[in-house]
Parts: sequence; C-alpha cells; structure tokens
Amino acid sequence: MADNQQEEVSKKVSAEEEIRRGITVMRRVVQGRSRGIILDVCWNNQGQLIEPNGHTLTSFIGALVRNEIPITCDDWRNKELNESKEKIWSEIKRCFNIEEERRGFCMKLAGKLLRGFRTFLSSKFLKDADGNFVDAELPKKYESLISAEEWEAFKSKRQDPVFQRISATNRERASSPAYPYRKGRVGYGRLEQSMLQKEESSETSLPAHVLWKEARVGKSGVPQEEVLHVYQKCEELSQSISPNDTKGILSRALDVPEYSGRVRGKGFGVTPTSLSVKKGKAPSNRELHARLEAMQAELDALRREREASASTVYRDASDKNSINCTFQPNIPEGISHCQLYLSSPYYRMVGKGKVHNVSGVLLHTRELPAGCLKVSVDIAVEPNAALPYPSDDSDATTVHEAVGSFVAWPTNLICVGYELDENPAKSICVEAEFVWELICRLEYRKECIDMPSPRTPKDNHVSTSEENYSYLANLADQALEEDLLNMAYYAHRVSFALAIGGAGRCDAFLCDQRCKEKHMMKESIHSLML
Repeated sequence: MADNQQEEVSKKVSAEEEIRRGITVMRRVVQGRSRGIILDVCWNNQGQLIEPNGHTLTSFIGALVRNEIPITCDDWRNKELNESKEKIWSEIKRCFNIEEERRGFCMKLAGKLLRGFRTFLSSKFLKDADGNFVDAELPKKYESLISAEEWEAFKSKRQDPVFQRISATNRERASSPAYPYRKGRVGYGRLEQSMLQKEESSETSLPAHVLWKEARVGKSGVPQEEVLHVYQKCEELSQSISPNDTKGILSRALDVPEYSGRVRGKGFGVTPTSLSVKKGKAPSNRELHARLEAMQAELDALRREREASASTVYRDASDKNSINCTFQPNIPEGISHCQLYLSSPYYRMVGKGKVHNVSGVLLHTRELPAGCLKVSVDIAVEPNAALPYPSDDSDATTVHEAVGSFVAWPTNLICVGYELDENPAKSICVEAEFVWELICRLEYRKECIDMPSPRTPKDNHVSTSEENYSYLANLADQALEEDLLNMAYYAHRVSFALAIGGAGRCDAFLCDQRCKEKHMMKESIHSLML
C-alpha cells in the first residue's frame, strides 16, 4: 500500500510539476551568429555585466553549461572540465564581442549557473511539498541534456546522508532571511544601472548601502522598517568612517560575521580589489588596432591633400634642415634641372634630371601622355622605383634603368631645381638620433625589440633616409608579429615622417607638412603613453 502511494506521488511530481516552457537554447543568438551578427556586451566599472545584452549573455552561458557539463559534476575546479570550459568560452566569443580578460568572470558565472541548475532539479523533481525525497524519473523535458545514468547518479548523490545534512543546514539558513532580496533575476549590476539612468546621474557607481536598500524594496515601493533602520545606520556611519577602512559600512551596520573576499551590497563579480583599486586601464588590442587604422586613414587623407595641393608654393619652415628649392607648377620653357617624385605609396624623390618643356616635343616619335613632360634621367635616387610611364620603345621599367634616356613624367611630380643641403651628413645624423631617441623611450617602457640602432655618421657611415625608413618599417612589422602594438604604432608613425621628410631628402613643397607631421606624431605617441 505504501509502495503504491509512493508511486502515485512520483507520477504526480513527474507529470504535474514539470515546467511547460521548453529548454532555453538561445536560438536568437545562434541564428544571429549565422547571419554574421555579433552582439556587444557592456560592463560597469566594477566588472559586472550590464545592459544591453547582459541578461542575454547570462542566459546563453546557462544554456551552454547545461549542454556541456554533466549534472554529476560537483567540483567546478576539476581539471577534467578544462576541455568543456574551453568549448564554452569559444562559443561565447563566436556570438558576443567580448575581451579575453572577461573569461574569468564568464567561467565563474557558468559555475554559478550550473549549481543553480542542480538545485532547481533537486527541489523541483526530487522533493515533495514537505521537502522529503522523491524517487522521480528523469523529466522528459531534460532527456536531451541528461542521460539516464547521470540522472541515477544525481539521485544517489542527493540521498547520501552527508549531502542531506549539509543541504538541511543550508536550507535552514536560507529559508528565512532577515532582509530578503526582492528584485528577482535583476542582479545588482543591472539594478545599479537602472537607478543611475533613472536619476540621470553622471556617477558610475552607487554606495553599497544605497543599492542594498533598493534591492529590498518590493512592488509596493515601500521598504520595510528593518531595512530602513539598517540604511539610516549606514548613513550615520558614512559620516564617521574613513573611506580607506577595509570593513565596509554595510557590514558594520548589519553586524554579522564576514568571510574574506566578500563584498556586501554589490552582487556577483565584485571583489574588494575591484572596489578599492582603481586601475588605469591599458588600451586593449582591439583599441590599438582601431587607432592604427585611424592613423592609416589620416595618412591617406594627408597624401590626398598633398596631391590636391601640389600646385601650391611651399617654403621650407624647418630650422634643422634647410632646403633651397621652390616648387613651380608652371614649368619654365626650355630645358631645366629638376627633381623627379612619386606619390605612391608615399611622397618621395626618386631621381634627378632635366625637364624638356619645349612646344611640340615628342617622346620616341610619339606624343606625350596627357599631363606629362619629357624628362631625361641623370641620377637614380631610388633605383628600384617604378617609372610612372614605362616606354614601349625601351626595356626600362625602373628609374635606374632609365638613367641616360628620356621618359614621360607627370608635371605635378616635377620640381624644378636641385635641393641644396649645406650639411647632409649632419642632418641625417640628427634625424637618425631623433628617431632612435623615440624608440629608446619605448624600450624604457619594457616594450623593446632586440634590433640594432640605425647607423649614423658616428659609425663612419652616412645612413640615408631610405635606410632609416626601411629600418623603421621592418621594426613596425616585427612589432606587429610580437603583438607589441604600441611599438608598431610608434615605428609606423616615425617611418612615415622619415619617408616624407627625413634625412635631407625632403622637397620644398613638403617641408611645412614635415614639421606638422612631427608635431602630430609626438602628440599622438604621447597620448598613447599616458
């Protein structure tokens, strides 16, 4: 008779107490990922999940941990779970835009949600109304998540005397809290966010006792008298306790035993360290990549601006490197000495020669391309630079191969006259030392790369701007490979300054821009180093 009654109770539990809604699988997130939608998540300054998408990520982690971790797992720190944890983290990153530094929080949250799931199964299916154990069958709803063997092991664990003794102690402690939490699934982080938004406050956080009181206000909107008493005591203590006191105001007001590492009134994820230590957040890799892309866009804009203003006359404004040359958009008639430039991938002089601005002149019996003049190449400054208009009647494709012959050259890339550098070796030395001084500052910040310094005249060798530019470009590439993005940004910026104006090889119409470029470079790098 007793067995029949027990069987009837079991059937009643399995049939009537199963929740009708389906298992949470977060299809919206998975389907969005299939369409290339990656959700952004936000965090408050104490490292807690907030909106938008804070509750979505929490639910998604809960669905993942129920699928990947068996309910028989009682030790979340077990190393055998590392593979499953890695899979959970990988799935989170596939669906959410989240930094690697948030992994610890997400794994702790996953462990908490798994414990909550086990508690739910035990209280919902393995206990009757009086809290007595019920030998229930595996709920059909969870057959896809829990095997029959796992369910039997789970029930066996719940019947263990040691487990039941611990469970009874915890149940008694949690059954009648003096100050019950009344905000349901809304955690402290999202509660704080909604309060700040409602008050339109510019603050980023609220005192713990203010949050604690609000979390205990029910639908009526009126806090209990006991809660108000604690809150008023906190207000009084806040006037007399030092901000550096290690024991919080709320803990003193409640006057209850505390254990190390607990922070009252702030919720999951907040530690004493996150409250007391205000860290200067270093730029993340994503932020540094964004800055690099922004700088590249800025450089492209500068190049386009120079191309558009190539017909404007510039004078040298540099006090270190004097160049006596004037860019003349209207090339004088006749034959004149000139400098030959290319604008891609950056402005630089690639050769010297003579421009033949003579009416009706032909190039190898053919008319010149539109916007070009006939030039004879005398000196190859950048021998391997490609000719802008290779001749069909010649095998020459580079400046070096064109020495001694005639080629067509765009008029806006011809500068009449030679540069006159009074002391090129000295200017090169100054430029190289300036670049190296900047790099040494990065080395001081423990972000160095083991590469030799650029050679200067002190080494009995006069390095050219091309050599120093090549050095900085290689430095930038190696820095990127080693993920030293500050160094890469720095070297990229300096190499560009060298390329357009370094080592006595800057033409007159770029001199002013060179000074501006150095100024912008120093300001940008300084802001990165703060």
